[in-house]
Amino acid sequence: MALDVYHYRVAKTIASYLVALGKIDGIVFTAGVGENSGSTRQAICDKLASLGIQLDEELNQTRGKSLIVSSPESKITVMVIPTNEEIMIARDTVEIIKNL
Repeated sequence: MALDVYHYRVAKTIASYLVALGKIDGIVFTAGVGENSGSTRQAICDKLASLGIQLDEELNQTRGKSLIVSSPESKITVMVIPTNEEIMIARDTVEIIKNL
């Protein structure tokens, strides 16, 4: 049930951006769950199906690569972009040390 609530809240947030922006050019999944869980991406995008979002089932199961996981028929491009959190932590640490 907790995952269902999580998927609902993420989808609701994405949908709220549509209202705020007027359109959505693309959706990017990144970091931990977004980049590693095809089932989470699928569950979220299923809730957004009325927006014309469709995933390519095979591509959506790929991990560790930057790629488009939406099908060619999808009205909104869905991407996965891996993060490098360690490099960001290192860069922020260097910046903080410089400013001491």
